Amino acid sequence: MAEKQTHNIKTVLTFLVPSIIGLLLFMTPISYQDAITIPIAIVSKGLQNLLGDSIVAIVTAIVVITAVSTLICKLAKPAILDRYPFFRALLDVSPMWTLIRILGAIFIVLTFTGTGPEAIHSGNTGALVLNDLLPVLFCVFIFAGMLLPLLLNFGLLELFGTLLTKIMRPVFNLPGRSAIDCMASWLGDGSVGILMTSKQYESRFYTQREAAVIGTTFSAVSITFSLVVISQVKLEHLFVPFYLTVCLAGVIAAIVVPKLPPLSWKKDHYIDETPRHPDDEVIPQGKGVFAWGLELALEKAGKADGISHTLKDGLKNVIDMIFGVIPVVMAIGTVALMIAEYTPIFNYLGMPFIPLLELLQVPEATEASKTIVVGFADMFIPSILASSIESDMTRFIIAAMSVTQLIYMSEVGALLIGSKIPVNIAELFVVFILRTLVTLPVIAGVAHLIF
Repeated sequence: MAEKQTHNIKTVLTFLVPSIIGLLLFMTPISYQDAITIPIAIVSKGLQNLLGDSIVAIVTAIVVITAVSTLICKLAKPAILDRYPFFRALLDVSPMWTLIRILGAIFIVLTFTGTGPEAIHSGNTGALVLNDLLPVLFCVFIFAGMLLPLLLNFGLLELFGTLLTKIMRPVFNLPGRSAIDCMASWLGDGSVGILMTSKQYESRFYTQREAAVIGTTFSAVSITFSLVVISQVKLEHLFVPFYLTVCLAGVIAAIVVPKLPPLSWKKDHYIDETPRHPDDEVIPQGKGVFAWGLELALEKAGKADGISHTLKDGLKNVIDMIFGVIPVVMAIGTVALMIAEYTPIFNYLGMPFIPLLELLQVPEATEASKTIVVGFADMFIPSILASSIESDMTRFIIAAMSVTQLIYMSEVGALLIGSKIPVNIAELFVVFILRTLVTLPVIAGVAHLIF
């Protein structure tokens, strides 16, 4: 059957056309306004500019509507939801999630109106999440969610997965297709990578261990944001060595951290608890890697549903992300930033790193230690704190550190917790600390060579 399908021109076009469009939108690096980015990020930015200030009001309404609908669903249990399993799954959540959504709604209303305690709505806490982060996420979710089926549904991942298994499985013990999630994050936005990983975990392409590893290890920081970070510490002339350092440290962390708990404790079972099939990636006797990848891709394309189904799929993604994740980011992001801004907790947590920084001969070690753990709240805070440090080398290390730590609660952490990927906040903190311990010596070593 597969042999005949290979020659069917309709199947070939069903594979080629959406896949090429998906590749162009999500993977093609282009230079735009003096920065390297991907088309999907430009379109998102365009929508953000088009909506202007109204976007904050729209996001506020969404978070409030989500909280109210979730409460109604919890208390009244309306029978109409039985007819719409998608909406039931979206609104009928556990008591903890209900609480987080209500908290997100309270925070967003206080921040939007500028009332209540300043700790909640100040420019470094709630207002930072509402005005700077949520508008970007909202626009990225609309386009990425809508267009993600182009990458997922028409065979592109089957082809790439087969070609890249030879690298990804021996080096990272991951399926080849995970390389695509990494590329999308790297060129576009970490949130796109998490969205892709979550969708593939739900579709039984990744096991619990694989989804947790990919979500915490390969949702790399975009090139664009890395440029923002290095500019903040006034070292933009060192962007190329900076980015190469980040990549080197990131790859080493990707090899080491998944071999340690908590990631190594995750089960190699799919979302429905069935174990991973070891023969999933075996290439049949007498088949070339490319030929087999293409055959799998065409088989997937042959089963793909029409345009209306793809649009429906995309729309579900968008609703799921916007109503499911944005309230979580508002709640958890604001709490994390309030802890960072108004308590000395992160300073205390940074103290154990002082001996390590001194051992690595990092100048101004005590000042640097205050920035290390605060990156768990938000990736940008370390570089803001670092800008007052005298030593170029220390600022370089802190900037590279904040980008390779990867997990920060104001976005990536909240997205991971809001998704179906099986990780909790305690595990994320442990992974964050492990990534710090693994990447710090690498970054400091490179910094000694540069300065």
